[in-house]
Amino acid sequence: MNPGTSVGRYLSYVLTFAEFELRKLRHDPMQVGMRSIQPALWLLVFGEVFTRIRAIPTGDYTYLQFMTPGVLAQSVMFVAIFYGINVVWERDSGLLNKLLSTPAPRSAIVLGKALSAGVRGIFQAIVVLLLAFIIRVDFILNPLSILAVMGIIVLFGMCFSCLSMSLASIFRTRERMMGIGQALTMPLFFASNAIYPISLMPGWLKAIAIVNPLSYIVDALRSLLVTGDLTTLPLDILVITISTLVLLVLASRSFKRIIS
Repeated sequence: MNPGTSVGRYLSYVLTFAEFELRKLRHDPMQVGMRSIQPALWLLVFGEVFTRIRAIPTGDYTYLQFMTPGVLAQSVMFVAIFYGINVVWERDSGLLNKLLSTPAPRSAIVLGKALSAGVRGIFQAIVVLLLAFIIRVDFILNPLSILAVMGIIVLFGMCFSCLSMSLASIFRTRERMMGIGQALTMPLFFASNAIYPISLMPGWLKAIAIVNPLSYIVDALRSLLVTGDLTTLPLDILVITISTLVLLVLASRSFKRIIS
């Protein structure tokens, strides 16, 4: 078989599964609004209060400027980390068996689902950025920075949705997946540079923040949207990409165990 044909067929499978997942969002667009309540509270309450009291030093930038990329990342993470629940629901409804009976490789199914999580993340990011504009948070906005931010958000959504799908093969029920999702999101959020600089953390928390992928996501978004200092951007993108690839492989290998 022509290698080009094989690659084209594989990409066709990936895009088909991604479109299938995104169709669910089209049928229930309220998901985006409901999942925007928490970031709205972070910006409108936490952000406004801490900007006024100036309790956290953020240099030449307001606290709202500093924290908005962190809230944006949290919003995308919240969408992606619960993707495993959808996989468990598909298993319980029999849909997963039908997907696995198709000639598509497991990795194409996982990659399609992960890609749809990344695209969903873009919708969440747009809502957060609109809220930030309403409360007059200043950003660096140009075509290149916007494209870079969207690309990072897609990678981020893929990364954490693959983590969630990997966990689904271990925990195997919707109740357990809901619990593990809640157990992961807030610790990852607070053990990162999302709402305060790493320099303010105690030593043990700094060590966690350095190995926390969310720290690199937030750093990349903050560089592109707020500071304009792109010195660490290549490292941030490298860490995000490697994390995504590793978790994609893990999710692909563990995917079939969900139904066993």
